Amino acid sequence: QLVESGGGLVQTGGSLRLSCAASGSIFSLMGWYRQAPGKQRDLVASVSVGGSTNYADPVKGRFTISRDNAKNTVFLQMNSLKPEDTGVYYCNAVKSVISGKLEYWGQGTLVTVSS
Repeated sequence: QLVESGGGLVQTGGSLRLSCAASGSIFSLMGWYRQAPGKQRDLVASVSVGGSTNYADPVKGRFTISRDNAKNTVFLQMNSLKPEDTGVYYCNAVKSVISGKLEYWGQGTLVTVSS
């Protein structure tokens, strides 16, 4: 249900924009997680359906998350990229249902920042 695009190879200081298109109904929360080699998957940024955002400290001021509810798509604009931003970026979406919450993951897109 989640299709990501926009990863690639970029030099330090460069920019990339990730996109994640979701199918189905609107998700209450959408976000991006990052998994570096040998490390756990950590939250990078999230945005609610109302537009409230949350960022991990290492990316504050450099990354911007946004969403287009009409297109059910979430974006991650990444500027001033650093080698430590390298990893597989996963789109995440949460939907509220009567019995609780359903969580979905994209297939991941690789971002490599060269020094």
